[in-house]
Amino acid sequence: MPELITSPSNPKVKRLLALQQKSSARREAGLFVVEGRRELQHCIDAGFEVDSVFYCPDLLSTPPGGQLPPETSGCAGPHHCASLVVPPLTMPRVARFPGAVATTASPESRVKYFEVSEEVYAKISYREGTEGVIAEVRTPERRLDGLVLPQNPLVVVLESVEKPGNLGAVLRSADAAGADAVLVCDPLTDLWNPNLIRASVGAVFTVPCVTCGSEAAIAFLKARGIRILTAQLQDSSLYYDCDMTVGTALVMGTEATGLTDAWRAAADAHIRIPMLGRLDSLNVSVSAAILLFEAVRQRRNG
Repeated sequence: MPELITSPSNPKVKRLLALQQKSSARREAGLFVVEGRRELQHCIDAGFEVDSVFYCPDLLSTPPGGQLPPETSGCAGPHHCASLVVPPLTMPRVARFPGAVATTASPESRVKYFEVSEEVYAKISYREGTEGVIAEVRTPERRLDGLVLPQNPLVVVLESVEKPGNLGAVLRSADAAGADAVLVCDPLTDLWNPNLIRASVGAVFTVPCVTCGSEAAIAFLKARGIRILTAQLQDSSLYYDCDMTVGTALVMGTEATGLTDAWRAAADAHIRIPMLGRLDSLNVSVSAAILLFEAVRQRRNG
C-alpha cells in the first residue's frame, strides 16, 4: 500500500522541496525532481531511475497505457492506484542514454509511492497543470568520454549559459532539430534545475546532454573531426553560407559577454545571423533554433 501523506511538514515533503529549490541538495542526495506526467514519461522512457513518486488521486487523469495490474504497485483500488501514474519500475533500470552511467541499485529496490492530499500537493507543486504527479529521480552520471555520436553529427555547445529557461529552450530546439548532443560548458546552472526541466518540456531527457569544461569540449570535438562554428558578430560570415552537412558543432555563449577567446581561437569558422534592426543580439535560444534548422535544411536538401 502506498504511504499516505497529509501533513505539509512531513520530512519527505521537506526533502522534496529542498530538491526543488537547492542545487546543493540535489548534488548531495543524487536526486532531482520531475513534475508532470508528460515529463515523467520522457524521463522513464530514457531509462532514468525513479526513486519516489508523489501523487494526488483527486488530480490524476487516465494515463496513456491505462491501469496496470494492482499487485505490481500496491494499488488500493482504481481511484487510489499508483500504477495510474507510472508503470511498475523494478530497479535498476538500464540507462539507454549515450553518455549516461546508470546509478546502481539492488535488484530488490523498487519505486516508493506516496499518496498525498490536495493540501500537500499544493505545497510541493512547482507549477500548475501537472496532473497530480511529482517524482524524485536518481541523477545519472553523464560523461563526455561516454558520449556516442553518429557519423557527421550535429552538436550544440553552450558556454556559461546562466538562465535555466534559456538552456531548457535550447534543449527543446535541439530535440526538434534532431541534434545528436548538447554540450553545456562551464555551466552556471545545473541540468536538473526544475525551471530547466520545465522549459525543455522533457527534452533534457530525450537529447544526450553533458556538462564539461570548454577545454575538454574543444579537445573532444577536434579529436573527432567535428567542425567548430562559433556564433559571433566580429570577423564572421553569414550562417547560411557555411557548410553544415558535415560533422558540425554550433557554439554559442551568453548574450551579455559572448564566447571566450578559447572558443574563438578553436573555431573552424565564425558565423553570424544578420541583424537588420537597431539591436545587435538575439536570445541564445532563438539563435540556437535558427542555426539548428539551417543545418536541418542543408542536410535535407543535400
